[in-house]
Amino acid sequence: MNRQSSVAILAIGLVLLAGTVWADMGKGASPLKTVTGSKAESHNGEGIEHYGQGHWDVAMKHFMEAAKADPKSAEAHYNLALTLDKTGDHKGATEHFKTAYDLGKNNPEIQNSGILRAHLKMQ
Repeated sequence: MNRQSSVAILAIGLVLLAGTVWADMGKGASPLKTVTGSKAESHNGEGIEHYGQGHWDVAMKHFMEAAKADPKSAEAHYNLALTLDKTGDHKGATEHFKTAYDLGKNNPEIQNSGILRAHLKMQ
């Protein structure tokens, strides 16, 4: 294999890797259900429905209400952060991702979320 072929293969690998990371940062990230019986459960469920339909503003209102109903719900804060990111409010998203990360120490979906880690500038 010559040098040009090696460089081309490396470049293709980097493009594929970047695509995988990018997919996890936004498109692959899905809202999370709250714990059954949580005060946030009803609004969070409604928010998930609207999020899935691309109704960002309606989803955001429900996730805000969910976080208000249960301020200790890591999932409600995570979902609100996802929606804020979708609407371009990256500062607000970062704040709620931080809250979700702090509250969701026992939730691997939150702790290992690519979009959360990107917002919090974690490896």
